[in-house]
Amino acid sequence: MLRTAALIAAVLATSAAIAGEIPLTERRSTYEDMSAETRAMQDGDTDNPGMLWVLDGDAQWRTKAGKAAVACAGCHGEAARSMKGVAARYPAYDPGRGTAIDLAGRVNVCRAERQEAPELKRESKELLALTALIARQSRGLPIVSQDERLKPAIDAGRTIFNMRQGQLDLACTQCHDDNRGRKLAGITLPQGHPTGYPLYRLEWQTLGSLQRRLRNCLIGMRAEPYAYGAPEYIALEAYLMWRARGMPMESPAVRP
Repeated sequence: MLRTAALIAAVLATSAAIAGEIPLTERRSTYEDMSAETRAMQDGDTDNPGMLWVLDGDAQWRTKAGKAAVACAGCHGEAARSMKGVAARYPAYDPGRGTAIDLAGRVNVCRAERQEAPELKRESKELLALTALIARQSRGLPIVSQDERLKPAIDAGRTIFNMRQGQLDLACTQCHDDNRGRKLAGITLPQGHPTGYPLYRLEWQTLGSLQRRLRNCLIGMRAEPYAYGAPEYIALEAYLMWRARGMPMESPAVRP
């Protein structure tokens, strides 16, 4: 960890002036920087380990749950039809709560209010499976971020993204904007677009949400991570999805 911190400091020490947000024409997915083998793993549904969660999610989708004994399919029908493009629009504004909510949060709202079932724990296999199933239906579709009611969340996420944090005194923008495309310990620093979540990370050997990845980054910065489901994570996701607007969804993506 000390070596990694020293490498980060060395890269940032040679950084030019703050570059600012990436122009829309210069955005690229982390997929483009992966090896041919890893890209092939993502591209083939029979090779993509994330599809195991999608299959589990499909089974849950059809299973009655809670005191209401209602299945997701009982209200929404086939996910391939009703959920097409949904994940590409999240986080979304929830009028009843007056705030932004992410896809996992929406699943839990439906469970609590429609199925009368307990909410699923963040990062649980069950919640990841349902969100993976829903996100899969948006693969290849462009990310949409047009709701003006999301502006407070996007602005809050931008503030966090540009805020120096932790013992290393780093901000997200220093890696993902100012030093994007450069090498750190042999790995290309990505632009940080959330096009593939939930995704299967080879380092994790499992599927994980964007919040898990953001938590890893905060820990790497020696900063205190937020609790899963915290408004700070929702704001960051709203901002990152806004940055990635127009880019195609890839979920369930595969990453190193």
